[in-house]
Amino acid sequence: MKLQTELPAIFEEFAEARRNGFLAAKDIKDQKIPLIGVFCTYFPQEMALAMGAATVSLCASSDETIPEAEKDLPRNLCPLIKSSYGFGKTDKCPYFYFSDLVVGETTCDGKKKMYEYLREFKPVHVMELPNSQSEEGLKLWKSEIIKLKNVLEEQFGVTITEADIKAAIIVKNQERQAMKDFYELSKLDPVPMLGQDLFKVLMGTTFEFNRQSIPEKLGALRKKVLAEYEIEKKYSRKPRILITGCPIGGATEKVIKAIEDNGAVVVTFENCSGAKAIEDMVDETNPDVYEALAEKYLAIGCSCMTPNPNRIKNLDRMIDEYKVDGVVDVILTACHTYNVETLSIKRFVNDQKDKAYMSVETDFSPSDIGQLNTRMAAFIEML
Repeated sequence: MKLQTELPAIFEEFAEARRNGFLAAKDIKDQKIPLIGVFCTYFPQEMALAMGAATVSLCASSDETIPEAEKDLPRNLCPLIKSSYGFGKTDKCPYFYFSDLVVGETTCDGKKKMYEYLREFKPVHVMELPNSQSEEGLKLWKSEIIKLKNVLEEQFGVTITEADIKAAIIVKNQERQAMKDFYELSKLDPVPMLGQDLFKVLMGTTFEFNRQSIPEKLGALRKKVLAEYEIEKKYSRKPRILITGCPIGGATEKVIKAIEDNGAVVVTFENCSGAKAIEDMVDETNPDVYEALAEKYLAIGCSCMTPNPNRIKNLDRMIDEYKVDGVVDVILTACHTYNVETLSIKRFVNDQKDKAYMSVETDFSPSDIGQLNTRMAAFIEML
């Protein structure tokens, strides 16, 4: 067996999956497979899988359509909301174009109001997400998942059985486990891959419409990376960084690059682009599939929850397991919940974990790349 010796080339295959996703979306539509566009990790993917539909993230990460969005939305709004709306409005995003239904959640006020305008040119269903992980919140979220099932059945003329949902839960759990097994490679010290390459894989899998194929692909990639690691330690020991905060991707990958260009390595992502939505499995032994789904998804440690202990719980574990030297908290401009939560995260990281912490507020423009490099260089030198 010939070993793959160029690690970046391996990771490019997943980056290609992201780029080729447009063609893949067209292909599944040609096969009459419904496509559901989603905005958030709270969306219970198993419900779409159970009816045989594909899902795709509509969270845009480019400033290309923000000027068009600002004709309808305020300028001082989160760039993710403006960019996503702009791509939907201009039909510049094939994923938006091909989506038969867009499902949103009431995660923040900006999104809630944006969905009202989005309905003018796309079928939209909004799930009412509770803002607390309480017993009452769990009941509400379970009822919203059942309501989603009814909406999908009515919209697409299908029947979704509990057996379908149970089968989908197994498929998604296998995918989550494969993702975990792969990104946990970065617990090795020195790391076997850069954070930039790890992120290509995490993002690439979100544009793979055949969810059943993901475990095998990630398993093969994991074996390749480990085999290469045993032959050669490609990267030297560097300060190890954990990224938390708002979702990143596209334009905001500039933060990962700034960290790694200035002498450190990103070993893990706690935000919803990484571990946040993947770490916990759906309980396959719970006979009530709706309750099992509600428990798993409501436990996601997003700042839209109050209080939000599960984010601290994840950070506590991940800082230890990944031997983290510093935490970078990425805040998108005007994301109030994550911005307000920075104080409690800073207190936890500095006072309870005795690690370095830095908060970075950014948007989708390239205008702050110089400033990012300056700040990261100073932060990493301090570690």
